[in-house]
Amino acid sequence: MSAPAPSGRGRPGAADPGRPAAGGASAAARAPEGSGAVAGDAGEQVPAGTGRPAAAGSGTGTPAADTSRPEAPGTPGAGGDGPEELARAAERYLQHLAVERGLSANTLAAYRRDLRRYAEHLRARTDPPVTAPRAVTTGHVRAFLRALHEGTAEHPPLSTRSAARVLVAVRGAHRFWVLEGLTRTDPAAAVAPPTPGMRLPKAVRVDEVEALLAATGTQTPQQLRDRALLEVLYSTGARISEAIALDVDDLSRAVRRGGEESGLPFVRLFGKGGKERMVPLGSWAVRAVDDWLVRGRPALAARGRGTPALFLNARGGRISRQTAWTAVKDAAERAGLGERITPHTLRHSFATHLLEGGADLRVVQELLGHASVGTTQVYTLVTVESLREVYAAAHPRAR
Repeated sequence: MSAPAPSGRGRPGAADPGRPAAGGASAAARAPEGSGAVAGDAGEQVPAGTGRPAAAGSGTGTPAADTSRPEAPGTPGAGGDGPEELARAAERYLQHLAVERGLSANTLAAYRRDLRRYAEHLRARTDPPVTAPRAVTTGHVRAFLRALHEGTAEHPPLSTRSAARVLVAVRGAHRFWVLEGLTRTDPAAAVAPPTPGMRLPKAVRVDEVEALLAATGTQTPQQLRDRALLEVLYSTGARISEAIALDVDDLSRAVRRGGEESGLPFVRLFGKGGKERMVPLGSWAVRAVDDWLVRGRPALAARGRGTPALFLNARGGRISRQTAWTAVKDAAERAGLGERITPHTLRHSFATHLLEGGADLRVVQELLGHASVGTTQVYTLVTVESLREVYAAAHPRAR
């Protein structure tokens, strides 16, 4: 079996945002910030972050204090050093997430938006305005959560799942500020994120996937690229961010030689937290990738600057998420599948079809790159639901 050797090229991904890594956050939090530019995997929920960090000199968790009152306001607005203090504190937390926790650019961008909205709420909707971490109370955090649900003139109301994600960012920031000594208490620890309802992954039937893949042409370089991209997404269950980040060197030699070389074709994916995994590539995907490498990629690469990226845009650079989304949506329209198909639909279908075919749950977990098998188990509910539908339609005594 021939597979690409590890390159040590870690790619940032999602990690537990709430707790600094062992060794403290202070030094790394002051390092230059990582780029900020999310989406999570359906079925993969952001950690609720219900654990409380231990205070210095105590092994019992968050220091016992009355978080319903601000700490020593000092000014009428409890702002401490002025309206920039909360923004600086948020930036320190984001730098910590980028440097020590290794969160992806998309996740960092989402956290930055969430914390900016939180700071705007504290400044504009509290009396007096709150502009420092130590001035925040549990009541302020609860009021912010209500505003997320109800919406404001500037922001529409959020769903339970989206509100929970925003609150996770706020809780993580307050835990970090306690550890950094910016405040003595954690007012957000007592505000639990709302529990979203169960949302099953939306997979499509095998024949619909086949129609989608057949709807892509093979005449132009862009069509060859789109065909190879869709085949890779369905053959590997890769996230869209993992697929567009692929380099040619991430393909095993068996893939780069069109399957002519012995050994199982593999592709190397870099998931959340820079976690590397090797995923087999099916024969249909191998042929599509080989066609792209031989007939399509050289024409687009000649327009660029020699990027190692596997999938290229019209200018010879690495394709963007938007380009990949457009490729999937265009193919779905040609196949008559409408708005139901997204790049993540292929990931859901990959997992569902494997389980329906008898694959072991742990194997599917490894192929998807899930940290916990509990995240993968949501796909078993999809297969059970399909069994119920078949039973209800076929059994004479089911109705």
